[in-house]
Amino acid sequence: MSTSPTVPVRDARPTSSPPDRWGVPLGAGAYLLWGGMPLFFPLLEPAGALEIIAHRVVWSLVFCALLLVATRSTRSMVPVLRNRRTFALLALGGVLVATNWTVYVYGVLHDHVLDAALGYFVNPLVTILLGVLVLRERLRRAQWVALGIGAVAVVVITTGVGGFPWIAVSVAVTFGLYGLVKNRVGRSVGALPGLATETLALAPLALAYLGWLAVEGTGTFTTQGTAHVLLLMSCGVVTGVPLLLFGAAARRIPLSVVGMLQYLTPVLQFLVGLLVFHEPMPTSRWIGFSLVWLALLVLTTDALRALRTTRLAARTAPRAAARTTVGAEPGARPDDVTEGDTRG
Repeated sequence: MSTSPTVPVRDARPTSSPPDRWGVPLGAGAYLLWGGMPLFFPLLEPAGALEIIAHRVVWSLVFCALLLVATRSTRSMVPVLRNRRTFALLALGGVLVATNWTVYVYGVLHDHVLDAALGYFVNPLVTILLGVLVLRERLRRAQWVALGIGAVAVVVITTGVGGFPWIAVSVAVTFGLYGLVKNRVGRSVGALPGLATETLALAPLALAYLGWLAVEGTGTFTTQGTAHVLLLMSCGVVTGVPLLLFGAAARRIPLSVVGMLQYLTPVLQFLVGLLVFHEPMPTSRWIGFSLVWLALLVLTTDALRALRTTRLAARTAPRAAARTTVGAEPGARPDDVTEGDTRG
């Protein structure tokens, strides 16, 4: 999967403008493209996971550079590159997302699409857990219940398949940490400059690895024909397009809606693994997946309830303030009127 931003519904806030009719289609398009990635990476064989990721980094940087020039937004890179803290955070984010990509591609190429899908199903739970451990956030009871169910799901799958689901856990943890780093960066850096900086930081390593493959004669870029070259080069477009669609959607619809759409990605990955690649789905795995889905249902229901409460409080606050000012002296501010004021 690409740098698919995970949007915890619990943090959702309404946008300041009415939803755009293109918002949902754009968001759905982004998440469906990310969900269809398992169909793309096998086309890049015989390239291995590391070679694919190296090409993905390089060609994503090229794609971002072309877009920055085409949109005349190259200046947006200047403050990012000048701020050492921001650049360091984005470089760390690049390392995390590249690790995420590598594990994901490895899973796809080695018939573990369902494990990769499980990782992205579990990711919202990991995001919440990181909020507790790193940001010292306090959770509601339902969120603790969801985390507990998710932990039981991992245990069930581990005992059922006879091995720890390291691909699923690695995908979830690396992407959760990536989201944490992006949270530290904040919204001052847009999606395109952010991806450009992340890939720029990784480009020297990626180019060095591709050069080493060329010297050793084990690379596939120039040995498998023109179609293979074009497919590897297309990694930049495959990475960039859904990210741009997501960015456009996030500006048009509430983040609560974006948070709901994010589940399209692992759902589609799950269907691809089950129906297209015919990966085995023993009873223990069905039980494990069902527990994860139950945890997400608890989490989403609680988030929607909290969102409604927040919006209701936001609507009633101005009315309460207006009632408080009744009987105040002409020209008095609401702050000047204390509770229980009996003047007049």
